[in-house]
Amino acid sequence: MIFRKFNGICFVALLSFFLGGCASTLVGSLEELHEPPVEAFFVTDRNDTGLKDPAEKYGKERASVSYGICSVSIPPGHRIGKLESPTFRKDVEEHIVLVDVSVLEKKDFFSKVSHALNRSGKKTMLLYVHGYNVTFEKAARRMVQIVDDLDFKGIPVFYSWPSQGSVGGYPADAASVEWSEQNLGDFLAEAARISGVNTLYLLAHSMGNRALTGAFLDLVREKPHLKSRFKALLLTAPDIDSEVFRRDIGPGLAASGAAITLYASGRDRALRLSKRLHGYPRAGDVDGFPLIVPGIETVDATHVDTSFLGHSYFNGSRSVLSDMFYILNEELRAEQRFSLEPVDTPEGRYWRFKE
Repeated sequence: MIFRKFNGICFVALLSFFLGGCASTLVGSLEELHEPPVEAFFVTDRNDTGLKDPAEKYGKERASVSYGICSVSIPPGHRIGKLESPTFRKDVEEHIVLVDVSVLEKKDFFSKVSHALNRSGKKTMLLYVHGYNVTFEKAARRMVQIVDDLDFKGIPVFYSWPSQGSVGGYPADAASVEWSEQNLGDFLAEAARISGVNTLYLLAHSMGNRALTGAFLDLVREKPHLKSRFKALLLTAPDIDSEVFRRDIGPGLAASGAAITLYASGRDRALRLSKRLHGYPRAGDVDGFPLIVPGIETVDATHVDTSFLGHSYFNGSRSVLSDMFYILNEELRAEQRFSLEPVDTPEGRYWRFKE
């Protein structure tokens, strides 16, 4: 997502309405929950604010890496593809709510992750890296929504880099996501060495793709013995220069041995704004047909149900969530997923959702 002063205050206010959300007092108690909160591990290089409210635990400044576990409640009436958010007051009966954040020492964190992997059946991990304009709280809530909707049976982990969490924070976010790349890469290497892990899946959204692809390619180059642990990368709405991706990033990803899926959309207003700012197309945009790179399965999500901005289809569209389900749970490639149909072009083949 991207901020640009096309219509001044009105534009900012509109984006804030759709991308923000008011945090206030919590209605209801943990004892009233119909189901126990979902736990997700987290790694972050945001600053610890020292505040007691879980939603305010981590801020927007850069800091050393912290580790821990989040507890997030899912409302009984949760609908797939919906990140139920409050307008004024958070209610555990109606909203997905971050209810607790427990900070762990690094050795305790990896010990708990290893123990959880050894107790799980498939011994798999899903790592999610969020995009621009996302707070720590929203990253936690979105991570749990995704794994709940996907019925993912492995271990969920999210990496939260120091996004400003504001519409006007795009330049600072672009700098911070680059700064976080090394920290993320160190964690990827450590995660691949965890006792008990058989398979790692990586999921990134928007600007988060910059850090994830860079960190993964560095790992493949510097620690090739670890690359076999990574089964698949899901790159959703990547806010990366299209030609840079085609020339410098895509070939390395394709050669890694992991299954690479790139989701793009021609209705992504956020990436269209990013294109205007940078002057060049983005890898997650579709103009005519999407970016095609040999060895990468590109899926055109232009015609799926989506939000006003068309940028969050990866967690808001049943079609895309269903497609990701078959990648993560069944390890199916594009030609095996019944909801997709191939489209052949002079530049190669891509896939789109059947109408």
